[in-house]
Amino acid sequence: MKERVLELLKKGYPDFVSGESICQSLGVSRTAVWKHIQALRAAGYDIEAVPHAGYRLVNIPDRLYPAEITRGLQTAFLGRNVYHYDQVESTNRTARELAARGVPDGTLVVAEEQTGGRGRMGRGWFSPHGRGIWCSVILYPAVNPMDAPPLTMLAAVAVARALRRAAGVEAGIKWPNDLLVGEKKICGILTELSAEMERVNYLIIGMGINVNIDRHEFPLELREIATSVQIERGRRVSRVHLLQNLLAELEYWYRLWEKEGFAPVLACWKELNVTLHRPVRVFTWKESWEGWAEDVDADGSLVLRLPGGEYKRVVSGEVSLRAR
Repeated sequence: MKERVLELLKKGYPDFVSGESICQSLGVSRTAVWKHIQALRAAGYDIEAVPHAGYRLVNIPDRLYPAEITRGLQTAFLGRNVYHYDQVESTNRTARELAARGVPDGTLVVAEEQTGGRGRMGRGWFSPHGRGIWCSVILYPAVNPMDAPPLTMLAAVAVARALRRAAGVEAGIKWPNDLLVGEKKICGILTELSAEMERVNYLIIGMGINVNIDRHEFPLELREIATSVQIERGRRVSRVHLLQNLLAELEYWYRLWEKEGFAPVLACWKELNVTLHRPVRVFTWKESWEGWAEDVDADGSLVLRLPGGEYKRVVSGEVSLRAR
């Protein structure tokens, strides 16, 4: 009912909507309308109330509420079912719990803040309240588990395109799925898979995008290696608008992957990458190599040319870019 009241106020914007018309439209009392108006104000909506005129929506808060995300969302299934939290340990952890309960395909888990957000290789992820897009998407791809890993690179393509189109930020992809602007990280992606021998139970794509974070808000150890949309653009941007574009891009590339496989995704990834044809250092939990990033093969592995001329195929690991 609260969302229906909000929808009426949005339709009436920028004019006042009388309390009587809200009562008639929703079949509720004036007392009930006032209760929902108060609830909307508590959620951050600026609503003006004037006797004999009614209610007027003045300002919408910069919050990732389901009603804001789904309004005007250009997707068929991604983000149509939204779980919003003010604070969680991590959206991936919450998404795992929801996926185990069988929530719908394309369910979005989004939080204003993460207290224990994680990136690749177990690193922490700085996730301040209301400053970024901290979210996870739950998918049930009907594929063999061996065919699912490239989805992490697919997500990187979707984020890079959304940042370029919706925020005007020329982000590039560092293999396999980090998003950089210059040499600084603006987004991290963590994909988790639950599978049996021949089937995927569920797949979770977790994304953390630094949106409206100023440089001084980053911890000291991150200020020289991290950036945000606000830093790059010099102004705050709508997190809802960026998230809606991300969901649309992710659904487009996911559907294309289902229909045509990884090849078209990989082609776009190569266009957006900042890793290939330059010296790099690659390290895993146990080993590291330095060499020339020659190519990415058909399944997403990095082809590294070592100093001796031999080639090393790296399935997973962390890349450090070296000066050209």
